Amino acid sequence: MIDTTHNFWYLKPVVLLVISFMIDNLLNISQAVLAVILMAGILLQARGTGLGTAFGGDSNVYRTKRGVEKKLFQATIIVAILFFGVSLANVLF
Repeated sequence: MIDTTHNFWYLKPVVLLVISFMIDNLLNISQAVLAVILMAGILLQARGTGLGTAFGGDSNVYRTKRGVEKKLFQATIIVAILFFGVSLANVLF
C-alpha cells in the first residue's frame, strides 16, 4: 500500500522560521516608519513656545484647538498609540 498523504513534517520548522523572520522585519520597519511620522507630528505642533513662558512671558495654556491643528493633535495621539503597540509587539515576538 502506497502512502498518498503528503505529510511534509520536515518543512514545518523552516516555514515557521521564515514566517517569524518576516514578522520580525515587518515589525521593525513599521516601528521605524511610525517613529518618523510621530516625530514629524510632534514637531509640526510646536508653535514657537520656547523659553519665553519660563521667564514671565505670556502663555496661552487654555486654548481651543480648531481645524487642522485639532486633526494633527488627534492623529499624533493615534500614531503614538500605534507606535507603543508595535514596540510592545516587537519586544514580545
